Amino acid sequence: MEFRYASLPHRVIFGAGSSRTSLAAEVEALGAERLMVIASDRDTALVDELLAPWRDRVAVRFTGVRPHVPDSVAAEARRMAVDHRVDGLVSIGGGSTTGTAKIVALTTELPIIAVPTTYAGSEMTPMWGMTTAARKETGVDRRVLPATVVYDSDLVATLPVDLAVASGLNAMAHCVEAYWTEASNPIVRLIATEGVQALAEGLRGLAGTERASGASAADAGTDTAAARERLLYGSFLAGMAFATAGSGLHHKICHALGGAFDLPHAQTHAVVLPHVLAFNAVAAPESAAMMARALGADDAVAGLRDLASAIGAPRGLAELGLTREQLTEAIDLVAGRLPIANPRPVDRADVEAILTGAFSG
Repeated sequence: MEFRYASLPHRVIFGAGSSRTSLAAEVEALGAERLMVIASDRDTALVDELLAPWRDRVAVRFTGVRPHVPDSVAAEARRMAVDHRVDGLVSIGGGSTTGTAKIVALTTELPIIAVPTTYAGSEMTPMWGMTTAARKETGVDRRVLPATVVYDSDLVATLPVDLAVASGLNAMAHCVEAYWTEASNPIVRLIATEGVQALAEGLRGLAGTERASGASAADAGTDTAAARERLLYGSFLAGMAFATAGSGLHHKICHALGGAFDLPHAQTHAVVLPHVLAFNAVAAPESAAMMARALGADDAVAGLRDLASAIGAPRGLAELGLTREQLTEAIDLVAGRLPIANPRPVDRADVEAILTGAFSG
């Protein structure tokens, strides 16, 4: 056995209530005196509460967060950081919020404290993304890796169940792809397997929830606190696995769809994942077997599809708003990125089959 494994310099605070008990100390330890707080307008009440103990250190708040980090948002956030002589960043929110902080850090090298409120997992990675002219550009740079991540399962208690489901499957996609990228190794696969199991258990914990619009994870079942904690733990592991393994066919498809058509990020991952898994599982039987065991199933593909059905995951790209005309453009976009390293060789016909299947669900 031969492999290489590089551990990234993570500092993680994990625990219910930790954003209220530990965040102020982490801000103090960062040593920054002129912070930029990055958070969406919809999280204003939460942000006001969390920053109260260190309000005097906040130089500016940026609330113009948008999915896929359009270049106009990046430019405005970077301008504000420079104009206000910011010396540190605190992001409080989901993957788009973390992504905005990363784009600022990419050019300023400012340290980030990330407080995730969804199951994105991107806070554990040195990956960044930005959309310019409907095309999403991504890269890897250690300057964007948060210095500290504070995981507090209390902060996902009000997450709408449909978004919690999509976000959890987004994290699952990080784990699944980590099994077979070129940079994968036995350690990453162990982390990914633990992540798949934790995410599946957490998602099943929400399965009995009524998924009416606005329903939240706090409304589900009798043991939702444990389910939220398992999901957050799984997303942490998913981010760790993705940080080392990097992206492959699945993420390249989802990035193309999100950048070109502004499809919702987490839901797009949730829809596409079973189709890419079905395509690749036959070429990576050992990894598929590990995944199946983590899902509590005999077959990885069937296990993932059963889980998605049980938790009410979105089924097709058409459901997310993609039109048939855009489907043709999407196939051209992804095919234009070939060759893509993958455990099974992939050509244009394969891309067309995967996306056509994902379109109809």
